[in-house]
Amino acid sequence: MDPALIGLLVTVVTIGIFALGIPVSFGLGFVSIAFLVIFEGFNVTKVIADTFMEGLLEFTIVSIPMFIVMGMAVASSPAGKDLYSALDRWLNRVPGGLVVSNLGACALFAALSGSSPATCAAIGKMGIPEMRERGYSKELSAGTIAAGGTLGILIPPSITMIVYGISTENSIGQLFMAGILPGIMLTGLFMVWAIFKTWRTNKDANLVSVVFTPFTWKQRFEILPRILPFLAIVVAVLYVLYGGIATPSEAAGIGAFFCIILVAVIYKIYSPRKLWVIFRGSMKESVMIMMIIACSYLFSFTLSNLYVTQTIAEVMTGLEVNKWVLLFIINIFLLVAGFFLPPVAIILMTAPILLPIIEGVGFDPIWFAVILTINMEIGLITPPVGLNLYVIKGISPDISLPEILRGSLPFMMCMVLAIVILCIFPGIATWLPNYLLG
Repeated sequence: MDPALIGLLVTVVTIGIFALGIPVSFGLGFVSIAFLVIFEGFNVTKVIADTFMEGLLEFTIVSIPMFIVMGMAVASSPAGKDLYSALDRWLNRVPGGLVVSNLGACALFAALSGSSPATCAAIGKMGIPEMRERGYSKELSAGTIAAGGTLGILIPPSITMIVYGISTENSIGQLFMAGILPGIMLTGLFMVWAIFKTWRTNKDANLVSVVFTPFTWKQRFEILPRILPFLAIVVAVLYVLYGGIATPSEAAGIGAFFCIILVAVIYKIYSPRKLWVIFRGSMKESVMIMMIIACSYLFSFTLSNLYVTQTIAEVMTGLEVNKWVLLFIINIFLLVAGFFLPPVAIILMTAPILLPIIEGVGFDPIWFAVILTINMEIGLITPPVGLNLYVIKGISPDISLPEILRGSLPFMMCMVLAIVILCIFPGIATWLPNYLLG
């Protein structure tokens, strides 16, 4: 059978499998084995186990559970609440200061946890009720947290960047550095929209009132000792990683260890029962990601073995179009894929196919990682599988999904604008890694 037809058949069957609600890892594994057996015969089953395990042999994968432990320790403590409170106390006089505080808290918590759902849950539980109590609309309150939570997969340390680095054999340190300035830029775009939206709403007299809660300088400073140590850990992890002092796995282990120490010292979370909650949650998430990685490796092996990957690459590189048109097509493809699949699965399934195409037309793979990640961020707040939408719905059951989606839409436009800006000024993503590592 023609490889292009096989690829189309694989796509249709895979979408059908996921539509049944089967977990991503099991769905990928089933499709891979089924097509290998159908087109290669039962003898190919001898290499399935070896191929599955080969996807987990990369030593850098060890950093994933460690970063997850680091994030779970922070997410299981009141650190998110303190982070939110600190920013609210310092930014309460800024127009739309509460919304800006929530976005800032999401950005900082994302850097601590590396998880979008954890960021939404930790900040949203406090931020959404507080914003609504002060008169902000349900749409803006929910959309702010849903969009702010997506920053968890862009701002380092990012699990998504680690997975991209493993699947494309790019430096994880460079990828982390490439995400810093775009992450700051995207957070800034979110804040600019929030300030403009609040100003326009106040001008139209639709907001009941803007409540400025008075805080003394003592109240502003007294909360800092509880959050600055966690931010220092993030800075330290990035420093030892970028400075070549430690590998990603070692840096992740150091960060996880000190986060456990801090939550024990600052928040008294040291009983075996409380620590078990952290380690159990970390184990569940780590196993889920490891299964997706292994099954995605098997899926990639299947596509390569059936010559689907090579055919797609040849077709796309053979298109007589401008490289920017090609990038636009790839972005649309990633955006649609993000509607149905989680970021880790998309990266593992598509990066090996797209990387030769991207490099073939002259784009920087580190820069493309940022473009891809922002695409994945959009997928986190778009139905039908937008994970952050359902996290917000769980936090605030009285806010409907259409209202959450309407509130998220302007932030999606900010992400699209960020992609356009990065296309015009790619140095935003590449300058820092090039400057520090050459």
